[in-house]
Amino acid sequence: MSKNIFTFDFMKLSLAEENYLKAIYHLSDGGDLGVSTNAIAEELSTKPASVSDMIRKLSQKDVVDYQKYKGVQISKKGKQMALQVIRKHRLWEVFLVEKLNFTWDEVHEVAEQLEHIKSPILISRLDKFLGYPTMDPHGDPIPNEHGEIKENPQLPLTELSIESKGIVVKVPDGDPSLLRHLDKIKMRLGSIIQIKDIVEYDQSVLIQIDQSSEVYISGEIAKNIMLAVK
Repeated sequence: MSKNIFTFDFMKLSLAEENYLKAIYHLSDGGDLGVSTNAIAEELSTKPASVSDMIRKLSQKDVVDYQKYKGVQISKKGKQMALQVIRKHRLWEVFLVEKLNFTWDEVHEVAEQLEHIKSPILISRLDKFLGYPTMDPHGDPIPNEHGEIKENPQLPLTELSIESKGIVVKVPDGDPSLLRHLDKIKMRLGSIIQIKDIVEYDQSVLIQIDQSSEVYISGEIAKNIMLAVK
């Protein structure tokens, strides 16, 4: 039987420390890469000096390691703690959308607050209440109780050629204006997208959504839409 990774004493970390750890996890591509203090500062909109102070605190708790030329590397223990915060965040997003009728552009900031609730039994019961969902409303996978994440093959819309088709499986969750725009053009998870034209000048893309409306989207939007290729 797999060991439940969420048996650690998560009370050791403050809200700010959890936010730093989650940011480092994401910036490190799931713990595989070292991360510079400048990258962390930019991600969290703070000063490099403040990051350095926090990294010292996190290093003392054995959740990160800093080496001068390798940057900040998240430890195994730190990765496990970051995954617990991410699990809570994504479960709360599901709850807010499915049970409280929030829209997908409204839930990220609320879930940012709820993810710091410490009660393991609450999260276990929330997971059961929701039917053990495997993805959040934006298509991000939800770590299971053992911290395991099931990733499915996907490509950014920009990598498809003209006349190719794909199903929308993931969109960014941190930009409400983008999500509202996707609502406006009636794009959602599960939408079938066909590439009709690509503008060489600015890489904007003409797409057909669910075999119905055709609309141009910018190259910036296109690279953030992840598809499972049909």
